Amino acid sequence: MTDSRPFSPTPAESRRLKALEWRYREAARIQLEHRVAYYHAITGGHYTSITVRDQKSRWGSCSSRGTLSFNYRLFFAPPVILDYVVVHELCHLTHMNHSKDFWNMVGRVMPDYKIHRAWLKDHGEELTLERYLERRGIPVRLE
Repeated sequence: MTDSRPFSPTPAESRRLKALEWRYREAARIQLEHRVAYYHAITGGHYTSITVRDQKSRWGSCSSRGTLSFNYRLFFAPPVILDYVVVHELCHLTHMNHSKDFWNMVGRVMPDYKIHRAWLKDHGEELTLERYLERRGIPVRLE
């Protein structure tokens, strides 16, 4: 993807990208489960399950029933960014809003959260499978 042509994958490239996406989703699930377990010991609350999806407009969410959902593309972010989103969602188990109490709790667990939040806002669009592969020198095109 280093050339200037818009990327329109061939059917074979689409199948390859779909298979790679599945593998990275599974890797993200494992990483997220470990990080949730680590931070859950600090934040408390009760969650029922963890889901991993390719959400278009969210990095994570927490339902009132305790389902934690995460965007698999967090796997492509620096680990501290993934941790920030995990902490953010775990704090929703205690505060189901973005009140001052919520942000104070996030700040107690992760004092630099504002830096990580800003990084995600500034760089979130870069967290794609194609860019991740490109940065590692893994060709996307099968030409």
